[in-house]
Amino acid sequence: MAKNRKQDALDYHSKGRPGKIEVTPTKPYSSQRDLSLAYSPGVADPCLAIAENKQDVYKYTAKGNLVAVISNGTAVLGLGDIGPEASKPVMEGKGLLFKIFADIDVFDIEVDASDPELFIQTVKAIAPTFGGINLEDIKAPEAFEIERRLKEELNIPIMHDDQHGTAIISSAALINALELAEKDIKDVVIVVVGAGAAAFSCTKLYLALGAQQKNIFMYDSKGLLAQDRDNLDKYKSAFAIHEKGITLEEVMKRADVFLGLSKGGIVTKEMVASMPSNPIVFALANPEPEISFKEATAVRDDIIMATGRSDNPNQVNNVLGFPFIFRGALDVHATTINEEMKLAAVHAIAELAKESVPEEVNEAYGEKNISFGKDQIIPKPLDSRLITTVSPAVARAAIESGVAQRTIDDWDAYEAELRMRLGLDNKLINSLTEKVIKNPKKVVFAEADNYRVLKAAHTAEDEGYAIPILLGRKTKIESLIEEIGLEFENAIIIDPKEEEQIPKLEEYGELFFQKRKRKGFTRYEATKIMRERNYFGSMMVGSGEADALISGITRNYADVIRPALQVVGKQDGVDKVAGMYLLVTKRGPLFLADTTVNIDPTAEEIAEITNLVARKVRRLNVNPRIALLSYSNFGSARGADAQKMSKAVKIVKELYPNLVVDGEIQANFALNNELRMEKFDFSTLAGKNVNTLIFPNLSSGNIAYKLLQEMNNADAIGPILMGLNKSVHVLQLGSSVREITNMIKIAVLDAQYK
Repeated sequence: MAKNRKQDALDYHSKGRPGKIEVTPTKPYSSQRDLSLAYSPGVADPCLAIAENKQDVYKYTAKGNLVAVISNGTAVLGLGDIGPEASKPVMEGKGLLFKIFADIDVFDIEVDASDPELFIQTVKAIAPTFGGINLEDIKAPEAFEIERRLKEELNIPIMHDDQHGTAIISSAALINALELAEKDIKDVVIVVVGAGAAAFSCTKLYLALGAQQKNIFMYDSKGLLAQDRDNLDKYKSAFAIHEKGITLEEVMKRADVFLGLSKGGIVTKEMVASMPSNPIVFALANPEPEISFKEATAVRDDIIMATGRSDNPNQVNNVLGFPFIFRGALDVHATTINEEMKLAAVHAIAELAKESVPEEVNEAYGEKNISFGKDQIIPKPLDSRLITTVSPAVARAAIESGVAQRTIDDWDAYEAELRMRLGLDNKLINSLTEKVIKNPKKVVFAEADNYRVLKAAHTAEDEGYAIPILLGRKTKIESLIEEIGLEFENAIIIDPKEEEQIPKLEEYGELFFQKRKRKGFTRYEATKIMRERNYFGSMMVGSGEADALISGITRNYADVIRPALQVVGKQDGVDKVAGMYLLVTKRGPLFLADTTVNIDPTAEEIAEITNLVARKVRRLNVNPRIALLSYSNFGSARGADAQKMSKAVKIVKELYPNLVVDGEIQANFALNNELRMEKFDFSTLAGKNVNTLIFPNLSSGNIAYKLLQEMNNADAIGPILMGLNKSVHVLQLGSSVREITNMIKIAVLDAQYK
């Protein structure tokens, strides 16, 4: 599987536009006038304004939302000193996290300078460009001096996340773990294994929280940092407070808290078993912790544990901190990130873990009631409240400690601004992914001899949300698997035309005959048609031998939906099956229906489709705000379609009074809240951001979603079939691997509900 993931990673970074980030204009540029304002001669005016008042650089440029992620590549992940060019994918990735979690723009800068002084001078020279600097993957001990000097000599926020990120998150975890263990930080014995940048920073922050230096034992690869050790550098010497060494096995018998920042497997079950009551173990080595969660909890049922892994409770993940710390610092034009700001982040993160968890977070992680306790001492990374909790706390601390150059008077308005910065798109896809991984399903792929389908099926198995059933010619599928270099662990290959499948064909044929014997099928025809993969796959789902079916990449839509309707049928109470597309846009998710099934539905059918869509949207943890579209605005034009949509709105409001819906309305008014408020403030949709569009007929819906997809370069997920009794979904002709994997997630989610 490592070989497969390596190729997937290389493909991810190289396919399409190479890399992970790009720069996009934020101002109009389509006319000569626009260009004259953007550059010469108009650009001279903001230049002169900034020359007169340097702080105006925040007013007229992107500096206030721009962070540099800077590295020299001397300590990249666990790869070591691999050089600045090789570090660039990591720095781009950090930039991506800044953007999706906190809407912060990033330039990644890789500096060919292993000499600390040269590195410092280089960063100082380019610092005027940025509102903040995130130092990344710089080896110790040089990293300490680099950060210290830059913080002293520059007046913008600077943080070496490798040092402080883990310290901030683990400190929040420690506060809550000590509360649960009913222990006082002043009294606990803390053992730290690993004497690098993160260990020093964690220990300093623990001391700031009240830990006593005499109670801290820090180990490197040669043993305890003690006064009888020779050749300790000045950083290690600061923690060599004990006169002589003591073994890790011995000190663990006294340790209330263990912090591991070293390598996997160095702590034994016996060591954990020897710790005092209610031990706190933070085994943060990645990917293998110092002791696994399973081993540690097997010997201590009173343990409170955190790791760096996402498959264990309490993941100490730096993404809980750095995006929101920089967000708060940037928003008040802070001149530094000081201890007060870091401690404010610590306490904000700790407090958030105690608050009632929104249902969307429970849904994302497949839980029913995530609550403060041993398995929730820090928030989940996908908790959207982090930005409105941590960033204001950091901004307040900057103002109160005197390092802010800008104040915030209306904190409620600031929190609203933070919420607006983040659309629901990233949260939606992340939430969907987390949920399907919690409860994977058997998915039939009717076109498994297609390269893209096979790649997507492999991705779904590798990521853990689907168990693939591959339909098609076995020799061709096996040949393609070998050619691509894939390794499936649990996939089943079935060729419905092989002789060994005859008993199954007869079984399925009889089931199908009983369903369709009064609709033109004989037993012979029913058995014969089971050789067609879409019928065979639909019957696997219909009989419960599989949970979902994916097909359509090489077939006409009707050729896939017909077997599904004939075999699995419609849900009780549903008269019309419908199709919906989800477009993932910068403004958030946009749902469009009906875009694939019903050519010219009646007003009554549109009302039913609207209800189907609303139910599906809610399952994706989005509150539907629905506009029924037309060429008319609330009776402004006559015509059959306008009257139909007006009638449909009345029916919807009568049958489904809890839905937020209105129309008939033109698309521009539906999508532009300001325009809608100006002209139609009486509308149910006034003041609300519409996220669901219902079209009067198939022609308008199909054309609209394809135009939107192409014009906005938006990810499209669909068509999502609604109203079927089981999870069957039809791909677009020529779907990409990414589009197919998204559809698999939708199919698995659908199967979970059905």
